[in-house]
Amino acid sequence: MSGRSQSISLTLLRWTLGLVVLWQSWQFATSKSVVHELTRIGLPRWTPPVLGGAEILAAILFLIPKLGRVGGYLLLAIFLFAAVIHVLHGQFGIGWLLVYSAAVFACLSANAR
Repeated sequence: MSGRSQSISLTLLRWTLGLVVLWQSWQFATSKSVVHELTRIGLPRWTPPVLGGAEILAAILFLIPKLGRVGGYLLLAIFLFAAVIHVLHGQFGIGWLLVYSAAVFACLSANAR
């Protein structure tokens, strides 16, 4: 793949990932059913707005070129935290978190060059 094609591909990946995470985080942070589900398993009511808000902030930072590295590392930390919470509660379907993390890592690695 040429350097230009690779650059376009990684930019497309970064924007697609950032916008998808932004949208899903908004839905998570504002969903009454998510609050109900999380309180059912013992997490506080403030969990969705706080975690979703942090993820929204990280996704926005990830989309800003000069702050993308900070946003990327924040997203990786949030995805790791979310994966641990899911696994601790017996929810092992975290494949999407692994894919999102791999995409963030690819974008961060490409920008390191």
